[in-house]
Amino acid sequence: MAELHPELRENVRLLGELLGENIRNYPGEDIYHLIEEIRAAAKADRRHESGSGQRLVSLLSNLRDDQLLPVTRAFNQFLNLANLAEQYHGIRRKRGHESDLTVESLEDVFGRLKQGGVDAGELHRKVSDLRLEFVLTAHPTEVARRTLIMKYDEISACLAALDHDDLLATERDQILERLRLLVAEAWHTDEIRHERPTAVDEAKWGFAVIENSLWEALPKFLRSLDQALVDSTDKGLPLDATPIRIASWMGGDRDGNPNVTHEVTRTVFLLGRWMAADLYLRDIQSLRAELSMWQASDELREQAGDCREPYREILGRLRERLIRTRDWAEARVNGEPADESGILFENEDLTGPLELCYRSLMACGLETIANGPLLDTLRRAHTFGLPLIRLDIRQEATRHAEAVAEMVDYLGLGNYLEWSEEERQAFLVKELQGRRPLVPRNWEPSEPVREVLATCEVVAAQTPEALGSYVISMASKPSDVLSVILLLREAGMKFPMRIVPLFETLDDLRGAPAAMEALYCVDWYRDYCNGAQEVMIGYSDSSKDAGQMMAAWAQYQAQEQLTEVASRFDMHLTLFHGRGGTVGRGGGPANRAILSQPPGSVNGSFRITEQGEMIRFKFGLPRLAEQSLTLYTTAVVEATLAPPRAPEPEWRDAMDWLTERSLKSYRAVVRDDPDFVPYFRQATPEQALGKLALGSRPAKRKPSGGVESLRAIPWIFAWTQMRLMLPSWLGSDVALAEAEKADKMPLLQAMRRDWPFFRTYVDMLEMVLAKSDLRIASYYDDTLVDPALRPLGEELRERLAGCIEQVKTLKNQQVLLEEEPVFAHSMKVRSPYTDPLHYLQAELLKRNREAEQNVAAEGADAEVVPMPELVEQALKVTMAGIAAGMRNTG
Repeated sequence: MAELHPELRENVRLLGELLGENIRNYPGEDIYHLIEEIRAAAKADRRHESGSGQRLVSLLSNLRDDQLLPVTRAFNQFLNLANLAEQYHGIRRKRGHESDLTVESLEDVFGRLKQGGVDAGELHRKVSDLRLEFVLTAHPTEVARRTLIMKYDEISACLAALDHDDLLATERDQILERLRLLVAEAWHTDEIRHERPTAVDEAKWGFAVIENSLWEALPKFLRSLDQALVDSTDKGLPLDATPIRIASWMGGDRDGNPNVTHEVTRTVFLLGRWMAADLYLRDIQSLRAELSMWQASDELREQAGDCREPYREILGRLRERLIRTRDWAEARVNGEPADESGILFENEDLTGPLELCYRSLMACGLETIANGPLLDTLRRAHTFGLPLIRLDIRQEATRHAEAVAEMVDYLGLGNYLEWSEEERQAFLVKELQGRRPLVPRNWEPSEPVREVLATCEVVAAQTPEALGSYVISMASKPSDVLSVILLLREAGMKFPMRIVPLFETLDDLRGAPAAMEALYCVDWYRDYCNGAQEVMIGYSDSSKDAGQMMAAWAQYQAQEQLTEVASRFDMHLTLFHGRGGTVGRGGGPANRAILSQPPGSVNGSFRITEQGEMIRFKFGLPRLAEQSLTLYTTAVVEATLAPPRAPEPEWRDAMDWLTERSLKSYRAVVRDDPDFVPYFRQATPEQALGKLALGSRPAKRKPSGGVESLRAIPWIFAWTQMRLMLPSWLGSDVALAEAEKADKMPLLQAMRRDWPFFRTYVDMLEMVLAKSDLRIASYYDDTLVDPALRPLGEELRERLAGCIEQVKTLKNQQVLLEEEPVFAHSMKVRSPYTDPLHYLQAELLKRNREAEQNVAAEGADAEVVPMPELVEQALKVTMAGIAAGMRNTG
């Protein structure tokens, strides 16, 4: 098995030693030696030394309440520091070797495409017109607090500062002293949030990602892209090209989140403008210092007037307007009266003066100066605009239908909800074609409908650059889309917004092509779209509904058919991929996922959600963000210009055969086994997840209800915590076992070799199986599950073990991850730190449940004895630590 690279190992050792210094100083008895004893026992247990397992369990179960928190915090902190070292290693300044974390360069990919027959002109056109949009979502999976993330970022900066061969001894000592201080600050900072963030807090966190990382990374990436294009095609990137766009659901996603109101959305729009004005102000201040030259074009002099430094004059005026804009936005956020005169509102107000300066410098032969920091600011202005981020709105389809129904009822036109789909469409199109307002002035809607209409009014008041897509969850019919357009028009919308149906469940995915064809058949709608349509594919709910294998195949087929239908109607289709961070929610390495999409489905445009901790792992540091932007861009360009081959008919038949069996097997457990829900509640920490103040959104769509009402994130989170990883493999085990019995393994091996979709599926399945742990899952069962339910757990573990064997057979491997030795070793290194957290979590859950049972047994009049605060805090830390050890949550 491959070892960690020496420089990575050295950074892990360094951070571990600095953490150890703090643990040694813990007040009271020697916690440090107790932790070392636990770690040694965990290592011995992993080596299967006799009696080591019992020794580990004994050490952990005998911890006193006051010892629980420092022990759990120590293991949690080490895992976070190891993650940080690995993250930095992926972007380290001096490698001296080809790491498998290295991203293939833009130049290499463009060169490979040209060698494969792609014309230079076509390459330039596709890259110039590229539309790759990242949608930062408020999904509550970021366990680490913002306070700690900022310290971790500075620790990364210190590791980068140490990464120089020419440091003086005093310089090195100063960096190490700063590193020592930061690790100490992290150790003495509470890692668990005690209050849930609000939806506005989440939005501010999204803005911080732009401020601290993407603001610097994006122009650097665009410089690289421009140079790669020049080298490959002799033409650079157009000045106003925006191949990368950033959108957000934070403050706009109201599906199942009653905390996101129209007031929240209005505040987020204003906060975005405040932050943008503040960031551009910093840029303009720097540019005024830089652009001191006197040579200028007649066009610029006409604007600047008679002055010695015309560029500073133009930028000074822009600065004053930015200050006005920032003050206006701040006042509006605080609910105070605000003067709108002179503010920047339309994007041209910002880009116009900057482009004027650029044209003037170029006309005067000062290209070097024009293409300096001014060009970076111009590219930021075109990409982020004055709103900073494009806000998506997401709402559930029935909320719009209910709003239209109340209007129709008030006007005495009938019961809209009882109308057929044809009747609804006819009514909506007729209203959309007409000019009269539908909503009467004196109408008093119900509170839920009032909120829908108020949201539409907030949206209608924005500029096009401030808006992403209006996503309709649980959409299934053309009327779901048409009703939103009507409601927006009634609210005063003056331009067409992208209206995006989201197809989530298995039935929705299967019905998506027919639903979109019916929508395209509406002539009025095609005119409204102007030849472009976006459709969102939901990965989370389809996987929870049908199991990962069936969901992946249904998503693939839906995309194929949606692409074909759009082509027939001459519509440019953009597929919006609602992927989560985990394999169970459609996650995995982004470039592999993009390159395995159906041929033709990635046609120069691609939209994808990024959530929670994955935002930090991909975009948390500027150089990391540059790397991620490169990885995504090369994959989208390659999938556009050199798409994978279409699957052979026998491969399709094989997938139908496999998924028929996987679906039946998955649902037989999750839906039909009466023991499953009780087992899930007992074997996993799902009931305790509410203790973690992860995000503003409730864990369930409905307060009451079972697994079907549980959101996909806690569903995945719970199984990950006890290492059964069930959502990612259940059903696949039976499908692969039956394939082997039916002598289909050679066919599946050929599919894996020649079909990127199937290869990616199998590789992702292998990765998640490598994260599973039969012994730990068994320990949770023995500790937490009633004896009557344990046979189900035993059966599931046997099926997991069988699935591991099937994947090894399919890949002709002796062990999992033979082709990913660095990742395998990383998991091995983490085990002595994650194992104690698992055993402790099971013990703490047991104590918590026993206390609750004792209260219940004593009756309603019994005094409720709360879980000791230190014990509850330790339980939360185990959840955070395991999430860090697994590198993803939900």
